[in-house]
Amino acid sequence: MKLKLASILILVNLLGACEKGGESKNPIRNTEKPRSYAYEIIRVYPHDPKAFTQGLVYHKGFLYEGTGGRKTDDFHSSLRKVELETGKILQKVELQGDYFGEGITILNDKIYQLTWQENTAFVYDLQSFNLLKKFTYPGEGWGLTTDGINLFMSDGTHIIRVLNPENFETIRTIVVLDESRKPIMRLNELEYIKGEIWANVWQTSQIIRIDPSNGKLLGRIDLSKLTNEIAREDKAADVLNGIAYDPEGDRIFITGKKWRKLFEIRVLEK
Repeated sequence: MKLKLASILILVNLLGACEKGGESKNPIRNTEKPRSYAYEIIRVYPHDPKAFTQGLVYHKGFLYEGTGGRKTDDFHSSLRKVELETGKILQKVELQGDYFGEGITILNDKIYQLTWQENTAFVYDLQSFNLLKKFTYPGEGWGLTTDGINLFMSDGTHIIRVLNPENFETIRTIVVLDESRKPIMRLNELEYIKGEIWANVWQTSQIIRIDPSNGKLLGRIDLSKLTNEIAREDKAADVLNGIAYDPEGDRIFITGKKWRKLFEIRVLEK
């Protein structure tokens, strides 16, 4: 549903970081080629085919999912708590007005949810889903994750903003380049896994692994076989988007927009 990327957004991000005292972190040149990874499917779970998945989190036995959509679409923006084994929606709140929901994350018993072009982030109570507060930010909102201290936000460019969860101000920025020092654009849904940021790259079948300290590209996970199978099975299915990690069980879950399935995978080095 991202219709276009305004080139001015990159400039806004960089200027915004400087205004708030956060210098942009320029990644070092890769001295090693990023590793290539394949995958194997461990288990398949049901997933709501009407969920236009924008954010996915696993927390204490349940999935939490942020979905996108406007009033004119056949799907609507929401925040959900989902039973993993059945895909049953246990709790749900729909975004009001014409907000287009985007990435989510959980920190300190609060759920943070971005919006795409409305420059607004919502903060909910984890248990009740009651709205606690709102924040505003410049540019678009795409993906969101946390390292347990700060928030990490993507905006459709090659920039990841590190945010203070108390006020949503930018602490610093992470510039993500490939091994040729070219920007990796369209960074979308994010997940923090074992000290790395994993990112869906919109409209591709790749998840990339990023060093959050310097933006270095650590590896690429090729999921093209799976996305091709999904496309053959269901013409309504959209792009790969949604990464969740269970730290207690060391499990990785992935899905996509309007996919009927959610997959537990194991990542394998090629």
